[in-house]
Amino acid sequence: MKKSLLILLVSLLTVNIQAQNTRTNEDGKRIDKKKLEKKDYIPEIHGTLRAKYEYQPQMGAGRFEVRNARVSITGNVLPIVAYKAEIDLSDEGSIKMLDAYARIFPVKGLTVTAGQMRVPFTIDAHRSPHQQFFANRSFIAKQVGNVRDVGLTLGYKLPIELPFNIEAGIYNGSGLTNQKVWHKEVNYSAKAQIYPVEGWNMTFSVQGIQPEEVWMRSYDFGTYYEVGRIHIEGEYLYKQYSHNAFKDVHAVNSFVNYDLPLKKAFTKMSFLMRYDMMTDQSDAKTTDEESGALITTDYKRHRLTGGITLSLSKAFSTDLRLNYEKYFYPEGSIAKESEQDKIVVELMVRF
Repeated sequence: MKKSLLILLVSLLTVNIQAQNTRTNEDGKRIDKKKLEKKDYIPEIHGTLRAKYEYQPQMGAGRFEVRNARVSITGNVLPIVAYKAEIDLSDEGSIKMLDAYARIFPVKGLTVTAGQMRVPFTIDAHRSPHQQFFANRSFIAKQVGNVRDVGLTLGYKLPIELPFNIEAGIYNGSGLTNQKVWHKEVNYSAKAQIYPVEGWNMTFSVQGIQPEEVWMRSYDFGTYYEVGRIHIEGEYLYKQYSHNAFKDVHAVNSFVNYDLPLKKAFTKMSFLMRYDMMTDQSDAKTTDEESGALITTDYKRHRLTGGITLSLSKAFSTDLRLNYEKYFYPEGSIAKESEQDKIVVELMVRF
C-alpha cells in the first residue's frame, strides 16, 4: 500500500512539474468565477519539510528526526469543484496518506467536502505543520484533540456583516486505514468561528468519538488576538467519557508570540512563550486485561515552552526554531520517553 501511494505521488509530480501559476489556494477554496482562467485548472503543488534535532538533558541523549515531509496537490476541475490530496513521506519515519477529498461549492457561502480530512475541531489541532508556532505541538493538538477521519463536512459562511463561519460533519470513526467497516452510529464534529473585530477570533467546538464501546464527547473554546507584532492565544478543552468509564479530561493551551523585524539575513525574529497542560486521559481503546476498565494512556502533566524563531519571510515559509520544553509531572504520573525536558532545534521549509 505504501509503495503504491509513493508511486502514484511521484507520477503526479512528474506530470504536473510545470504547474507553477495558479490562484487556487491550498485548502481548495473556490476562487471568484470572474478571475478563473484556463491556467487556474492546473494543479498546484505544495510541500512542507521539517527536520529537527532534540536533546534530553536528563537522559544525556539526543536524536535527529525528519518530522514531516509532506507533499500536497490541490486545484479546481470546475469553477465549483476543487480537490486536495496530501501525503506525508516521513511522519516520524512512516508514510501516511493524510488528506484525500473533493470539495464543491453549490451556492454562495456553502462548501461540501467528502473524503479523508482533518475534522473541524479546536484552533491549534487544525493547524498544518508549517503554520505551527512551536517545534512540537501542544497537548490539545497532539494528544487530546487530534482527529483526522473519513466522512462528510459542510461549511457555511453566514451572509451577515459580522464574519461568522460554521463547519460540521459526520465521520466513520474507525481510522484512516479501516474504511470498510459498517457503522450503526457515526462520529461527529462541529466548529463555529466568530471575528468580532479585526484580528480577534473566537472558536467554539464540539465533538463525539466512539473508538470502541465508549463514547468520548469533547467541548472546546479558544480565542486569539493579533495586533501589530503580537499574537496572544488561549484554548480550553473538556472531555467526558460515557458511563463514567474514565474520569473527565481537562486541557489548556496558551501562548504569546512577539515578532521583531530584522533587516539583514532574516526577515524577523519571534519570541515565544507557552504554557499548556492536560489531566490523565484514556484513548478509550486500551483496557486492563483483568478488569476490562480503561487505562491511562497519557498522564497528567504541565509544560512551559520558551522559544526563538528566525524567519526568512513574514509568512510561514522558512523558519529556524529553537525551543526549550520544561515538564512538570505530579507524583504517580509516568513520563513517556519523548515527553520529558528537552531542547529542540528545527528547520521548517515550506514550498
